[in-house]
Amino acid sequence: MLSTVDAAILEALSLEPTSTKLIPHGSSSFASTYKLTSTTLNGRDLTYFVKIGTGPSADVMLRGERASLNAIHDAVPGFCPRSLAHGAMGRASEGRAQHQESSSSGRYFLVTEFLEVGIHLITGSGMSLAEKLAKLHTTPAPIPRGYDKPMYGFPVATCCGATVQENGWKESWAEFYADNRLRAILKEGVRKNGNDRELTAAVEKVAETVVPRLLGDGHLKGVRPVLVHGDLWSGNHGEGRAAGKGGAEEVVFDPSCVYGHSEYELGIMRMFGGFGSGFWREYEKLVPKSEPKEEFEDRVALYELYHHLNHFALFGGGYRSGAMSIMKKLISKYGS
Repeated sequence: MLSTVDAAILEALSLEPTSTKLIPHGSSSFASTYKLTSTTLNGRDLTYFVKIGTGPSADVMLRGERASLNAIHDAVPGFCPRSLAHGAMGRASEGRAQHQESSSSGRYFLVTEFLEVGIHLITGSGMSLAEKLAKLHTTPAPIPRGYDKPMYGFPVATCCGATVQENGWKESWAEFYADNRLRAILKEGVRKNGNDRELTAAVEKVAETVVPRLLGDGHLKGVRPVLVHGDLWSGNHGEGRAAGKGGAEEVVFDPSCVYGHSEYELGIMRMFGGFGSGFWREYEKLVPKSEPKEEFEDRVALYELYHHLNHFALFGGGYRSGAMSIMKKLISKYGS
């Protein structure tokens, strides 16, 4: 247990230091996670979830998660915990000495609603996971500042695992996916694991020929940017509720959002499984496959490819062979 709570967190939430504490809670590969409890002056008990990370990459990661949570909550209220605060630790007005010490450590925090997950409570809205995800995937994207129509991308960088994803706005989904996902993650994989001519050539071939063939502008009929979670494997989904609020809901967490093609979401969902046949039947009734439907499985494989490459960048090993297998099949079919 941490004996004191950083002044920046206390200030962000307007909490009393003498009645506030942090207790280690849950786990994360990329941050320290805590349950924060506090009691107000009028005796009200409060509970929050806190992530703390160190270094510039932690700032990017937590800033991206905050923006992602806010975007999901705006589109489908109750589908994720609300983000309440994010910032640098030690930057509240609590004295020069503490400011200098905490600033030099480069520690950052994110505070969200505390989710009671995996509990069986009275049902809340009654919406299924498929219904909520379908609502997310059919809600029109907002128009970014400075543009006159919805675009593909996201206002800030996000992280899929520890991988930073640059999300600068693009009008073309094919261009965004080729540049901001495939070529970007190849660069990261080579940086982490060393030069790989075969992998590099295959990714470039897919980006140059397969992506335009399957995702090119004018090919996917009627596709518009919508919000996707971006890292929706079964471990980032559960049943729960915000502490002390209502009944149990289908909830998601740890998002890595982007405004993109709804089917992009399905790549990682298919890769790791965990979503039953009932979910898929219900979801596909609500969000029909994009046209041309006969290319659906190949599009999902193309989207799954990114996550194989990302896991190769993060962990190395066997994920390379999975990526190569997907690319060889796609290139043989669409690469000429």
